[in-house]
Amino acid sequence: MLRELRSWPTLLLVLFCLGIGVPVTVTLTPAQDLIAFGQHISVGARPPALSVAGPARLVQVGNTALDVDRLHVYGPLRPQLTMGPVQRSDAAAAVFDPAKGPKVRDEAVSAVTTAFVTWYILGGLGLVTFTLAAAAGAAGLRTLVVLRRQSRETGGHAPLHAIFTYCVRAARRMTAIALVASIVTWGVSGALAYVGAVQGLRGVSSLAQLVGAYHLSPDPVGPPVTGYDGAVIGDSRAVRVGGPPLPDGTPDDAACERSSDSLAAEIGHLGSARVLNLACPSATVTTGLRGPQQRGDRLVPPQIGVLKQVHDLRFVVVAIGPNDVGWTDFLRYCYGVANCSDQLTQGEFDYRMAAFDRVYGDLLVDLNDLPGRPQVIVMTSYGAFRPDADCADTRAAGHPGLDPTKIELLTGRNEQLNAVLSAGAEKYGFAVARPELTLLCEDGTDGLGPDLQGMADPFPFHPTGIGSLRMASSVLRLIAPAQER
Repeated sequence: MLRELRSWPTLLLVLFCLGIGVPVTVTLTPAQDLIAFGQHISVGARPPALSVAGPARLVQVGNTALDVDRLHVYGPLRPQLTMGPVQRSDAAAAVFDPAKGPKVRDEAVSAVTTAFVTWYILGGLGLVTFTLAAAAGAAGLRTLVVLRRQSRETGGHAPLHAIFTYCVRAARRMTAIALVASIVTWGVSGALAYVGAVQGLRGVSSLAQLVGAYHLSPDPVGPPVTGYDGAVIGDSRAVRVGGPPLPDGTPDDAACERSSDSLAAEIGHLGSARVLNLACPSATVTTGLRGPQQRGDRLVPPQIGVLKQVHDLRFVVVAIGPNDVGWTDFLRYCYGVANCSDQLTQGEFDYRMAAFDRVYGDLLVDLNDLPGRPQVIVMTSYGAFRPDADCADTRAAGHPGLDPTKIELLTGRNEQLNAVLSAGAEKYGFAVARPELTLLCEDGTDGLGPDLQGMADPFPFHPTGIGSLRMASSVLRLIAPAQER
């Protein structure tokens, strides 16, 4: 046996069984299905990777795959838990029942543990089968090599019964060595997986601790601020780009081009209130509201972070959305091509809308948790054209411009955006302001001028001073009186 341990056929067989057999076994051993908390769950191991150690993984079918970094496992057996879309049922609700909950949780842990042990045993049997098959093949090749070597060296070979006896004994020895090596490796891998799981789960009392918190709210930024009744956060529509600059504005006011007839300023004028303007052009939920925003050589702090430092607010107005879905991209595309209703562009819009829906949910949580719980008013995105609009603002020199079909497409997409804005706001009990502005290609009836800047203006599709006033009016009627707060 000691001599056999040093023979190259045996060494090659052992290396083959460990280097190929173990990964193949992990990959081919079927995950074990079970039901826990009323959910369909599969327990197994994630596909092997070329690394000494790695995390376990949690997979939600159709949604996401999360590396569970707390469960850091050495060796090839890194557990994987796969669950289908969450099912609503009495069994799922039972986990929150004070009487039934502990028993349900214990049963779920027992079921998951049993499933993984079953998977592990099946995998071990699979590795033994692989090793026996590999050893049989190696024994056959070894016999052929012995015959060839003896024929080449002596012109013949020893009696067949002697060769057979030798090869059978050698095959038994190499098979035994390969089996022991495979079983020991599988056992050590299982022990390492167990140790990694136990150490990783030590002290874990919530799913957020295990896979990480999904919602991380921005930290408060700057010194405490007092003396304001309300605040406006958002993008260039709330800034009122192109308006008169604020007198004695702060560096952030200058960087964000905040005007003296912005949405915040007009709400303050109409409601006799002091309203803080934190909006900034090109702001999105992730870059501007929940994260810092670079404006020229100045890094503007997150609007939510600053908002958390404003004390005794009665209301907060939110104008967000078009920048998050890259509305300008679709608008320019429709102006520039003859037909913009293609599948690829629609797919990109749907993708961006789905991404916005997720980050918008984070923003709503931030707003719901603001100190003092001010009233929150979410403003929807306004349209720009009536379906049959045809004027200088629907045309672009050297390009097809807009036609009724394109306007209908853009209007429909704007309605999709507004549906997400409204649904999210209403879920949290926030008010929704729907500004009604005089659209482009329409003549105003009050003689005050257009509500929106046209193609010949510096900032097309942004509100004029009159438009900003109308937007403020749509918000003002929703602000609860001070005594109701």
